Amino acid sequence: MVERLHIIEVGHRGDGVARTPDGPVFVPYTLPGETIDAERFHPDRSHLLRIVEASPDRIEPFCPHFGVCGGCAIQHWSEPAYRVWKRGLVVSALEQAGLETTVGQLIDAHGDGRRRAVLHARRGTKDIVEVGFSAPRAHLIVPIDRCPVLAPSMKGTIEIAWKIAEALSLLAKPLDIHVTATINGLDIDIRGSGPIDSKRVTALTSIAATGGIARLTRHGELIALNAPPLLQVGKARVTLPPGSFLQSTERGEHVLAELVLQYSGSAKNTLDLFCGIGPFALRLAERGRVTAMDSDQNAVDALAKAAQATPGLKPVAASKRDLFRRPMTFQELSGFDAIVFDPPRQGAEAQAREIARSKVRNVIAVSCNAATFARDAAILIEGGYTLRSVTPVDQFKYTAHVEIVGQFTR
Repeated sequence: MVERLHIIEVGHRGDGVARTPDGPVFVPYTLPGETIDAERFHPDRSHLLRIVEASPDRIEPFCPHFGVCGGCAIQHWSEPAYRVWKRGLVVSALEQAGLETTVGQLIDAHGDGRRRAVLHARRGTKDIVEVGFSAPRAHLIVPIDRCPVLAPSMKGTIEIAWKIAEALSLLAKPLDIHVTATINGLDIDIRGSGPIDSKRVTALTSIAATGGIARLTRHGELIALNAPPLLQVGKARVTLPPGSFLQSTERGEHVLAELVLQYSGSAKNTLDLFCGIGPFALRLAERGRVTAMDSDQNAVDALAKAAQATPGLKPVAASKRDLFRRPMTFQELSGFDAIVFDPPRQGAEAQAREIARSKVRNVIAVSCNAATFARDAAILIEGGYTLRSVTPVDQFKYTAHVEIVGQFTR
């Protein structure tokens, strides 16, 4: 059904929203104030057919794949309007949870671009290998030859991904090719291939020898190592374990860490929960003692090894613990000056409940999901904490994702 719609706002996923007698209808790549023609394909979703009246805030996207590739939702909106909307995502989530606090200005943490990417490879409809990113809300692959949001350190990523896909092209399974830029070159982990024969292993080894690759693994198993994939974290250098979590941009990691350090103040004994490879713990250890925990054993081991090898750091005690199934209890939390927790998108409800029962005076929460941040914040506030401030950080520029750092005091 083709209909004329008027867009009144951009929703929390980056789609324009029109009000109709049937309720809200979401139309990707549209902006507030625009009149459009669209075709309804779902009760509340439409495809954009034509812009009848464009917003004065509409700009030309900088990527030729925008609108086809699902990696970016918003390249067509002017910077000032986009920034107001993105900060508003955090404000809205807090308001919906009934929370009142000061929300700082959005910090642009895109830096020089993303240092991580996951490219998908599969055989297309004509049995031709396709390598690229997923189409918007679909399993289709959009073949690409470049991606302007990648950092210069990711140079060669797409070309290498194509070579890997072609080397494994006879396999029936689709591939996910995880690429991370490190000091010594690209760290690549291939997933989804299943067992491969010696001929294909040799082909992959040859690809790894062509330059620009520090390490090549398959499901974490080593295929080729030209140099350790190192990351600089404060004063320390960390060897990145295959598949371990890492902030998407280098600037994003620095901004989040700066905020954590600012909020932690003069704490001499800090607990870092969901610590990963230690982007906060290793920097906090320049000031005081740190206890760090995560469910990823390889990440914890990398953190501990880096801490031991770095002169001038205070003691770091790193250990594996599943904080979803076995959160730190309020009794165990006693004695810490500050707690930092940075959980995955689902948040840390069980851990937040234990923190809410504790007497720790300073808590810093880092989140990549405004809704679960607001839920966990409400738990802490109900337990007697005050949410002093919230800072939104735009690491995933041109998308609806936003990072948050909040400080709670008792």
